[in-house]
Amino acid sequence: QIRSSRVRSKDYRVPIYRRPPNLVDVDLGLFSEELKDKRIRGKVDGTNLVPFDDRGQIDDGALSGQGLEIAWAQDYIDLFFLQIQGSGRLAMPDGSIMRIGYAGQNGRDYTGIGRVMRERGLLADGKTNMQGIVEWLRANPEEGMRIMRENKSYIFFNELTGPGPLGAMGHPVAPRTSVAPLGAPVYLDMEHNIADGLWVAQDSGGAIKGANRFDTFWGAGEEAAVIAGGMSSRGQALVFLPKGTVSKLIAS
Repeated sequence: QIRSSRVRSKDYRVPIYRRPPNLVDVDLGLFSEELKDKRIRGKVDGTNLVPFDDRGQIDDGALSGQGLEIAWAQDYIDLFFLQIQGSGRLAMPDGSIMRIGYAGQNGRDYTGIGRVMRERGLLADGKTNMQGIVEWLRANPEEGMRIMRENKSYIFFNELTGPGPLGAMGHPVAPRTSVAPLGAPVYLDMEHNIADGLWVAQDSGGAIKGANRFDTFWGAGEEAAVIAGGMSSRGQALVFLPKGTVSKLIAS
């Protein structure tokens, strides 16, 4: 949950954008069997499909003046991490809550700034979780902004008025139940045992990099933020598949 307003003011200056109408999704598998299941995003420039604006270009005003703002955040760092989460709640000045959900991504590669900061020795021992990263970014605003811009990925939102947030399957995800990436029911047995139990893979997890990784959804509120911020754990995962699917996998 981050502090925001539907109206821009001196206290709320960070735009939260809806999906731009010129953002194009391309299924490359429609053009070549060799590219099956490959997708890209971009925008049309004359007769060419070109990369969409990256985070730095958008921060510098590439989308300004197009009426795409659904709200204005008070703090850039808060919005940056809300984009990583893919959905969240906006706390308005009048006490009301606006829920927003994932509506698209600019097609640029995601870079996890936590890894970048660890590789550069910027994070002290015990400060490698989300809370430690945020603490460093606030203490080093200029360098922190440069590091955040290294993540060229940018997320667009829409306002949610029904159940939600929605996962990639189009169904609402549930706290302490839903995980990404998309697939099947999975039982987790982790060193950090708060995540132990049965989860359902309902989302695609755009920020997940590498094999054998899961992104757990903990819901909204301060307790959820604390758990999610420190949720980095190793363990075992047991994935449940229909018998027919297993037979096909063995046969192939």
